[in-house]
Amino acid sequence: MKFADWEPHYTAILEYFGFEREADEAAARLLADLADRDDVGLLEALIRGREVTVCGNAPSLPDEIDRIEGTILAADAAAEVLADHGIRPDAVFTDLDGATDVFIDLSEQGTVMVVHAHGDNVPLLRHWVPRIPGPFVATTQAAPLPHVYNFGGFTDGDRAVFAADELGAARIRIIGFDLADKNVDPLKRGKLYWAGELLRLIGYEL
Repeated sequence: MKFADWEPHYTAILEYFGFEREADEAAARLLADLADRDDVGLLEALIRGREVTVCGNAPSLPDEIDRIEGTILAADAAAEVLADHGIRPDAVFTDLDGATDVFIDLSEQGTVMVVHAHGDNVPLLRHWVPRIPGPFVATTQAAPLPHVYNFGGFTDGDRAVFAADELGAARIRIIGFDLADKNVDPLKRGKLYWAGELLRLIGYEL
């Protein structure tokens, strides 16, 4: 998705939550400084022309694992659920708020870490990015920078779907998503609302 097409949705999200564009932009610049490599080519090779399964971290994920096919993209802490079931995701899309040392283990095994910068996760970026040893892709929800990408999307899960769509997946299967979850705080409920709205933009109704 071109940023010119994404920007109206991004602006609406900023207004909805009261987030500051300047903070997102500063975080993206920091991530650009912290990241010493760009493995978007590897990420695209894992996705283009392939069946892709995007795994969210809803409580239903363990019961849906048998539906996984093809390239596996995990949304943040869903990666740990998959690892606990003996499954290594091909890529993890994360703003690092669910990061644990399992992410480092997966990275060492070759999982691509697609790390997202936003205004609220600067301390997490400083802590985790230098520790990630394996393939790495940097993303932002603000205007892209050299080697910091914006594929569209807002939450870890819908960003993974947007990336799979943008990078040419033949088919995208979505599991472990519950956009109607009532057992979350108001901020999370708002994020789930936007995830649904954005996924509809590219033809996914959950």
